[in-house]
Amino acid sequence: MKKRLLLTALIALQLFLAMIAPASAEQSATAGANADATKTYGSSLANASMMGGFATSQQYFQLESYWNVESVDLYLDYKATPLTQDEWSSVTLLINGKPFHSFRPEVNDQEKQTLTVNVPLESLLEGSNLLSVQGNIQTVKPGSELVCWATDSKNSWLQLFDSSRIAIQYKTKPMEGTIRDFNVHFKGLDTVNDGKNAIVVPTNSEAAELEAAMYTLSGLAKANPLKQNVIPVLEIGTASVKSKSAIVVVAMYDHLPDDIKKLITRESMQGKALLQVVQLGNTSALVITSDDAELLVRAGRLAANQSLLQQLDRPAKLVDAATEVETPAVEISKNIKLTENGDKLTGARHREQVYFVSMPGNRSIADASKLSLDFRYAKNLDFDRSMVTVYINDTPIGSKKLSAEMADRDHLALQVPKNLNISGNFSVKVAFDLEMTNPGCIEEQDQMPWAYVDKESMLQLHTRDRADLLLDNYPYPFVRDGSYNQVAVVLPKDRDAYLYQSLANVFNLLGQFAQTNTGDIGFYSDDAGENELSGKQIIAIGSYENNRVIQSNNDSLFFQFDPNSKGFHSNEKMSIDIDYGKRVGALQLINSPYDDRNGMLAVTGYSPEFYYLASQLVASEGLLWKVYGDGVLTDKDGTVRPFRFKEAAAPESPSVISDIMDRSDVLSFMVILVLVLVFVLVSLILMIRKYRKKRGNAE
Repeated sequence: MKKRLLLTALIALQLFLAMIAPASAEQSATAGANADATKTYGSSLANASMMGGFATSQQYFQLESYWNVESVDLYLDYKATPLTQDEWSSVTLLINGKPFHSFRPEVNDQEKQTLTVNVPLESLLEGSNLLSVQGNIQTVKPGSELVCWATDSKNSWLQLFDSSRIAIQYKTKPMEGTIRDFNVHFKGLDTVNDGKNAIVVPTNSEAAELEAAMYTLSGLAKANPLKQNVIPVLEIGTASVKSKSAIVVVAMYDHLPDDIKKLITRESMQGKALLQVVQLGNTSALVITSDDAELLVRAGRLAANQSLLQQLDRPAKLVDAATEVETPAVEISKNIKLTENGDKLTGARHREQVYFVSMPGNRSIADASKLSLDFRYAKNLDFDRSMVTVYINDTPIGSKKLSAEMADRDHLALQVPKNLNISGNFSVKVAFDLEMTNPGCIEEQDQMPWAYVDKESMLQLHTRDRADLLLDNYPYPFVRDGSYNQVAVVLPKDRDAYLYQSLANVFNLLGQFAQTNTGDIGFYSDDAGENELSGKQIIAIGSYENNRVIQSNNDSLFFQFDPNSKGFHSNEKMSIDIDYGKRVGALQLINSPYDDRNGMLAVTGYSPEFYYLASQLVASEGLLWKVYGDGVLTDKDGTVRPFRFKEAAAPESPSVISDIMDRSDVLSFMVILVLVLVFVLVSLILMIRKYRKKRGNAE
C-alpha cells in the first residue's frame, strides 16, 4: 500500500514538473532575449551651414559606458550649391579626427540628398565622440589657362539638415549592482530618452520624504544629458512604476512596500539612513530610507552629489549625522581658466574654439570683468589678413591683428563691455582667421596653418546680483548663487498624478540651475500660516479650491480667481471669458504676502490638469524664452501670454563705493594711497613734535 502511494506521488510530481518546465524555459528564454536584445539609439544632428570653398562642421555624440556597441551608421542629409563642380568638389567625414569616408556631393533638383555610411568601431570612444564634416566645394572649373583660382567664395556652400542622424546599434551590459553603476544607468541616454527612469515616493508623502526626493531629483536632473526630458515623480504602487528600468525610491522605512522590506531589514540600517541598490523584477531600484527624518534628508543630499555617487562602488551606503555629503560652495567672483591644457586649432581660414562658463542664474556680469588671452600661431600666414576675434555669447568684444613678430607669444587683453546684459551661463568664443598667401595655388593641408590658445588664458569674472522679482530672472529667487534659497513648497492635502508631475516639472529645472546640494527646501500643507512661511521663497501649487494659501491670497494675484466659477476672471491686462478662465493655467510671481522682501510663485489653474499645464512652462530651459514679466497664461493650444504687472523700477546708479569695491585694481590703489597719506601725516606730526621739542630746548 505504501509503495503504491509513493509511486502515485512520484508520477504526480513528474507530471507537475513536465507542465511547468516549458513555462519556466519560456520565461528564461524571454528574460535572456530581453537581456541580449540589440537596441537602437538615434542621435540627431543639428542644422549646419558650411560657407566657402573649404569649410568644416563639427558635432558631438555620446556612447554610454554600459553599451556594447555593434554598429554605428551615419545618415547624412545635405544639399550642395547648384553651382558645384562635381569632379572638383568633395566632402570628407572624420570621426575623432580620423577620416573614414569621402564622397562627391550630388547636385540635382531634389530638396536634399541622403548619404548612408557605416562609422568604423575602432575609431569610436567611450563617452564623447566628434564627427567632422569637411567640405571642399568648388564652383569654378579650372581651365588650362588658370594657374590659380578663388577657393573661398560665398557661392560655395553645403547645407547639413537636422534630419541627419546617427543610429547606434548596441547591447547593454548587465548592471553591476553598485550605486555608481546604477547612477550611470539611471541617467543614461537610452534610459532618459525612453522614459524608463523615475523618482518614487509614498502616497501622501511626509515633508521629509518630499524634501529628500527633491534633493535627489535636483542632482539627477543636473546630470541628465537630455535636459528637455523631465524625470517623473511617481507614487509607490502606480502602475507605470513597473515599466521603468531604473527608479529611486525615497521613503521612511515604515512607508516602504513589503517587497522592498523583505530585501532591506530595519536591522541593516543600524539606526542610520541607507542607500541600497536592489532588484525588483526587471526594475533596478536605489532605495533611500531611514527611521529618522533628518537622516533621510541627509541621504537625499548625498544622492544629489554626483561626485560622491561616482565613488560608491558598492551596493549600499550608510549615512549618519557625521557623513560628509555637501558639495563645494560656488565661487561667485573668480578667475576662470579658459582651458586646462591648451587648445590647438589647425587648418586655414576661420577656426573657432568655444569655452562654456558656468555662472548662477541670478548673477550678471559686472564692471571690471576682464579677459586675458595668451596665444601663438604659425609664421607662414598672410599677416595683412589674419586676425583673432573674441566673442561672448556670439557678440564680438574685441579683435587683434596677427603679426610675424608676435607669433611665438602673443597676448590680447580685453575689458568685458558693460552693456552685454549677460546673466547665468555663457560662452566665450575665440575665433582665428588664419589666411594664407595665394590660397588658390596651395593644396589644402589639415595641419597647416595652426593657432594655439595657451593654458594661461584667463577670464577675471566679477558679477552682480539681479534681484528683480520677474520671471525674466527665473529661477531667482528660488535658486540664488547656485543654492536653494529658503524654498517653501505649499501643496494641497489631496494629491494626484498631476500634482506630482507638476512638482517634477518645477524641480527638474530648478535642479539644473542648483550647482550645490546645500540650501533648504521645505514642504508645507496648505494650512501653513505666516509663522511657517515668513522669510521663505514660496512655491504654491494648486487651484483655488484645493490650496488655501492660493485662496487666501487671491487678492494679491495678478490673475485672480472668480470665487463663484473658480476660474480666472478679467483684469486690466486681458479680458477672459468665464469658460476660457477654466481652461488655462497660470504662473504668477508676486511679492510674498507674508514677507514682501521675498517672492511667491503661484502655479495655478481651475483644476489639476491646468496647473500641470502651467508647470510645463518651467520644466526645461528651452521653454524659458516664452516666460517673462510676472504673470503668464497658457492653454492647451500652446498659446502662451506673458504680462508684466509690476511697475519697472528706476535703474539704480552704482555708488562710488560699490564701484571701488568691484574694482580690485582701484581698491588696491586706494589702499596704497591711504597708507601713503597716513605715512605722510604721521611723518609731519613727528617732524612738528621734533621741531617744537628742539625749539623748547633752545629757549
